[in-house]
Amino acid sequence: MKQKVNLLDVVALTQEVPDRDLPLGQVGTVVEFLAPGVYEVEFTDNEGRAFAELALHADQLLVLHYEPAMA
Repeated sequence: MKQKVNLLDVVALTQEVPDRDLPLGQVGTVVEFLAPGVYEVEFTDNEGRAFAELALHADQLLVLHYEPAMA
């Protein structure tokens, strides 16, 4: 099943990005659509300070859900 990624979705990395020191599972927010299947994701600390922002493909992201899915 292909997931839909929306603006402001909270996502987790499905693979590490070693050149940016981002581990598998790092959580970020989709802040821009760049191209079909490509998103700008911002990563912030607990104080809300951005420490990384980069373009990622949909297959590198897992959309996180905090509410039950509607049937």
